[in-house]
Amino acid sequence: MKAKAPLYSRSPRRAQIGPGLVPLPAPPGGAIRVAEPADPGSPGMAGAGAADGTTPSTAPSSPRRARLRAAMQRWQGPLWGLGGAALAILVSAGMMQMRAPRVITQDDIDAAVRESIEKEPLPSQATKAFETVAPSLVRVVGLMSEDDTGETAPEKKAMDRSLGSGVVIVANGTILTNLHVVWGAKKIRVRFHNGEESEATMVGAMPENDLAVLKATTPPAELEPATMRSTGDLRPGDHVIAAGFPFGIGPSVSYGVVSGLKREFRSPDGGKTLTNLIQFDAAANPGNSGGPLITMDGAVVGIVTAILNPNEQRTFIGIGFAVPIENAASAAGLPPF
Repeated sequence: MKAKAPLYSRSPRRAQIGPGLVPLPAPPGGAIRVAEPADPGSPGMAGAGAADGTTPSTAPSSPRRARLRAAMQRWQGPLWGLGGAALAILVSAGMMQMRAPRVITQDDIDAAVRESIEKEPLPSQATKAFETVAPSLVRVVGLMSEDDTGETAPEKKAMDRSLGSGVVIVANGTILTNLHVVWGAKKIRVRFHNGEESEATMVGAMPENDLAVLKATTPPAELEPATMRSTGDLRPGDHVIAAGFPFGIGPSVSYGVVSGLKREFRSPDGGKTLTNLIQFDAAANPGNSGGPLITMDGAVVGIVTAILNPNEQRTFIGIGFAVPIENAASAAGLPPF
């Protein structure tokens, strides 16, 4: 029996083409073209190729397909325009965000302050308080002889004088000091902050508070009086400084706190007992007498008047006393606070 030749279908294999897709003929050079969607209404798309067994290169266009392509062409320009506008808006917003200043936070401020303080440290409170009252400080010398002019003298002779401190409370040259600094002096000389010197006279006294009021004969033209403040809100533990001329050296400043209020003190020589005193622990020595006790805001709250020392060295051991400024102002005839 003569063998039959194998039969081959002349139609293309559609198993690899999805439903509704029409295979496109390969372009010259062998490149493969992707199938395009078929028009369900196109003739010859039911599953078979052309009548001659070949695959049609293009599918006949239907009115529906033509309308779809026309609509896409009409909207292509506006859609590209909208996309460009949206892109421009996004770019502009990004640039505005880049140009916007950064918000300053509290951490930024704290860091800047720390850096500034490290470069140029701020003065201490005690320094500012002393600088405030320094123009009002006075060195007071009680001359025990009519022949003593108060000029520079050997140290021993200078120490034999009555040395003390004072503070200007009125711009006309009115000075507060201790009575024991000038008691018995034949002449009184004062030296001001700018180096000028003048003779002074005692114009008032309050022995019960060991206070004396002096008036300079020729005060400087521009004299700055100290600011005085009530002791009504003074409390133990408040920081204070004592300013003056200990042993004639100065102006000097020492720093401490208020140790107590309403203290009493009786001098070792049996003098009058002083009451209502401010106790403080800022260093004070002979020569500080009559100088101001000052708070951290630069206001005078007392006049240094005594130190407590159980030995005979007359040096500071940590307990000093000051007369409240209310009493001192009364001695000067000023209205009470």
